Amino acid sequence: MKYQKLLSLTRQAVDTYQMIDEGDHIAVGISGGKDSLTLLCALYGLKRFYPKSFDLTAITVNLGFQNLDLEPIKRICRTLEIPYKIVDTQIARIIFEERRENNPCSLCAKMRKGALNAAIKELGCNKIAYAHHKDDVIETMLLSLLYEGRFYSFPPKTYLDQMDLTVIRPLFFVDEADVIGFWHKYQLPVAKSPCPADGHTRREYSKQLLRQLNLENPGVKNRMFTAILNAELSDWPDRIIPDRH
Repeated sequence: MKYQKLLSLTRQAVDTYQMIDEGDHIAVGISGGKDSLTLLCALYGLKRFYPKSFDLTAITVNLGFQNLDLEPIKRICRTLEIPYKIVDTQIARIIFEERRENNPCSLCAKMRKGALNAAIKELGCNKIAYAHHKDDVIETMLLSLLYEGRFYSFPPKTYLDQMDLTVIRPLFFVDEADVIGFWHKYQLPVAKSPCPADGHTRREYSKQLLRQLNLENPGVKNRMFTAILNAELSDWPDRIIPDRH
């Protein structure tokens, strides 16, 4: 995927769901993976021409794994002149050594989000951008159907009233295949996750299920996404059709 297409799809999501306001200070959650680095590049490019002025700060919650190399992330942030904050924690030790969790992902996510939100507020940010793309939206819907018995997926924008913080997902209309293409084309310095649970989760199962469904029924992924957009889910913001004239 070329940079221009990434910027176009990002702008579409931002405008459709009114994700960015004048004067926003947006924290960009960086895991080190292809999705979050693509998001960082997308918002950096958008910032250069978007009519509303906003600031960016990249932030990583370091879970405490010894073999996580964040130097490439530091370099790309320096190149883009985006401030980069690393929040050091002992989450990995607590989950895998002290508690020895059999299903670590849920607790890890809660602890990671708590550390992230606290750091965001300290930095003075009013919004946090997550790198969830179109495939993530559909996979979450599948997980909800399979394990919760309801039709649901996370919204493109959410206001957390207890934190006075807004979550935005600017890659909402970007396919994972395009993220992979962007990563390869621009040689983004991905930091491999050292987590022992990586690739062995229910989400990975839903990813493989979606891939198989779309292989056997070409176009089903896009039809699922359209169904989600048209479902009028209760906590989703209204869609605004951008005026292209």
